Amino acid sequence: MAQVDHLIIGTGINALVAAAMLSRKGDSVLMIEREDRIGGCMYTSDQVTLPGYHHDVMAATFVLFMTGPAQEALGEDLAKHGFEYCHSPHPTAVLRPDESSLVLTMDRAANVAAFNGRGSGDGDQHGRDVGGVEADAPFLFALLGQPLWSRGTAMLMAKQAWKRGLGSLKGWFGEALEPARGWLETRYTSADVQAIWAPWVLHVGLTPEASYGGQMARVIAFALEAAGAPVVKGGAGQAAAAFRSLIESHGGEIRTGVEATRIVIEGGKAVGVKTAGGEELRAKNVIASTAPGQLYDGLLAGANLPKPVKKFRHGRGNFQLHYALDGEIEWAAEGLEDVALIHLADGIDSVSKSSNEAERGMLPVTPTICVGQPHRMDPTRCPEGKALLWLQIPDAPTLIKGDAAGEIETSADWTDATREAFADRIENILSTHIRNWDKIKLKRRAYSPADLAQMNVNLVGGDPYGGACTLDQFFVWRPHAGQVNNGTAIKGLHHIGASTHPGPGLGGGSGFNLAKGLGA
Repeated sequence: MAQVDHLIIGTGINALVAAAMLSRKGDSVLMIEREDRIGGCMYTSDQVTLPGYHHDVMAATFVLFMTGPAQEALGEDLAKHGFEYCHSPHPTAVLRPDESSLVLTMDRAANVAAFNGRGSGDGDQHGRDVGGVEADAPFLFALLGQPLWSRGTAMLMAKQAWKRGLGSLKGWFGEALEPARGWLETRYTSADVQAIWAPWVLHVGLTPEASYGGQMARVIAFALEAAGAPVVKGGAGQAAAAFRSLIESHGGEIRTGVEATRIVIEGGKAVGVKTAGGEELRAKNVIASTAPGQLYDGLLAGANLPKPVKKFRHGRGNFQLHYALDGEIEWAAEGLEDVALIHLADGIDSVSKSSNEAERGMLPVTPTICVGQPHRMDPTRCPEGKALLWLQIPDAPTLIKGDAAGEIETSADWTDATREAFADRIENILSTHIRNWDKIKLKRRAYSPADLAQMNVNLVGGDPYGGACTLDQFFVWRPHAGQVNNGTAIKGLHHIGASTHPGPGLGGGSGFNLAKGLGA
């Protein structure tokens, strides 16, 4: 007999969204988590650098959740359980090596004027780009957010073909498949404008040369301008705590320190899981929020299932660097003090070079650096008058083949020495952009891709995006062509998470889609 309606393996954003929606519906829900905490990549700790400094160790920015359907469905209830956004009117900026900078605001007219000031017509082009996404939002966000193999998507496509005509729709998809390099180099003349958007393709697991990178960058530009780059008050871990409170208030149960080792199948149907502790937990539905390898090679090992045509690939690793600072930051350029996320990059070529080096297993000579200033939006993150920094480097190899600069001694695996040497390289770049660096630096903590993989089993090789996000492994091909939406070949077994459509980030899309499909 089933103990619960839904047994969910994992407690990342997609699992929490599904659990919240299903428990609120009145279904019985049990979540199990192998770690001693919940939240997956939503993890905040005051043990990273110094007491009183609260660092988001992995994920930090919630713009995808805020602008997605899960927020619309759950936002009001989550707010009652302690989920509160903190904002800045300046969501992003780029700071280039020559200390030139460009800041994006949440005011489109101001952005158009600023971009026109850097390149003739660049602001007008920005208005057309984000305006185009805004006009296409019902179609585009439905395409990116809802199950792709569905009557709804078929109707959506049919309506667009009728509205636009087949030729126009073909042109739309052709432009949507354009790489970010093609988009930026053919639309914008200013190197600063190109530089503000080029790094953002890395945050969706792509590179400047990857197909559909231009469209994803335009979507990001629209989202940042419209909604900013919000963080959660108290840290990303507080978001997980709010989910837990909401789920438990509707009778859901979350158990940590419980590792699923095998999915129990009877009569071709998933009926529960076996745990590392020898317990058998039974349910009407089993929901696995896992990477494909964990599911098919681990939990389903020996199940004699048809093998996917090709092996699922994971992407580049992620490197995190955190700082506790003894005062406010004096940036080398004006107007950056309240920017949520600053990229240190020189433009399309620098982003392309660093991502290519990482793709080839090399430590980049000049990695693309994303710098977050969460304390400027949420003063509770550190003591009054102090500061902290959250650095994400999306260009780190999972297995190291060498150092592109020929300076760091490496082996195939990340060692403590390699991690700290690479952190020194990043800090040297960062320090050239902050005038008072030597006066305010207190302590740092670095996390290599191997460290992140050890903290979260879904970050295979330190890949934070649930697998390579190239076109052959995205949309209807994610995680493989044989999977239809969140279904599997086994009745009652559902697959969600960053490795499934609509992909990575804190949007919670696959959890939302599955919950809706199960009647929530």
